[in-house]
Amino acid sequence: MPIKNIIPGQKIAPDKLQRARELRREMTPAEKMLWQALRGNQLGGFHFRRQQIIAGFIVDFYCHTAGLIIELEGGIHQQQQEYDAEREKVLAEMGLCVLYIPNEDVLKNLPKTLEKIRAVCLA
Repeated sequence: MPIKNIIPGQKIAPDKLQRARELRREMTPAEKMLWQALRGNQLGGFHFRRQQIIAGFIVDFYCHTAGLIIELEGGIHQQQQEYDAEREKVLAEMGLCVLYIPNEDVLKNLPKTLEKIRAVCLA
């Protein structure tokens, strides 16, 4: 079965596709909570995908219409700042915006977090 790419012309390595599937099954509590609020076009009709592969990177959430990537920040991001900076540079060159949200914001104040995401989608 051919893989339908959200990003036209993108080649997806089978190992990267497998890893994205694993990440969907093993979401963090913050990812699960945010996904329940985003899935099914619940946020202003915007369609989000989770663990989307873009330019060889797996991003937490992606809205194609808004050109928005949402990355939830946990402890791992403190250890990979150079990687994150390079990824953000590549994604920005593609015209995509990366919004970083701390896990704690999702877990402690989901409505405010959703309003922030909605505002960026509408901008």
